[in-house]
Amino acid sequence: MARVTVEDCIDKVPNRFELVLLAGHRARTISAGAQIAVDRDNDKNPVVALREIGDDKIPCDDLREDFIHSMQKYVEVDEPEAEAVPMLSADTRMPILGEDDQSSDNAIDKMTEEELLRRMATQAPSDGSNAGPRSR
Repeated sequence: MARVTVEDCIDKVPNRFELVLLAGHRARTISAGAQIAVDRDNDKNPVVALREIGDDKIPCDDLREDFIHSMQKYVEVDEPEAEAVPMLSADTRMPILGEDDQSSDNAIDKMTEEELLRRMATQAPSDGSNAGPRSR
């Protein structure tokens, strides 16, 4: 394809405005160093982007998702629902193999994730003295 026109791409992306947005986004990613899927032939990045769309070298759905992701300022992360978590015992000592209380193994108390985090924060060392191995 020596010259690329809107008619070459309109069957891939029917909305001309969306085509401009997607081609512009692809041209910016090419400028940022993305690998191109067609021969450059001394063309500028917007022309290369349109040629990739017209030749079906770049899937339009992937390009659309990448464009949407690049425009998002805050990406919402799906948090797990508050589920019951086993409760910490009042005794914070680690059990010694063979010397722990076998009767307490069957009983598990339940607490929410927020309660667990709150209790962990109160038991964490604040001075950093027990922060783990030191690097040399």
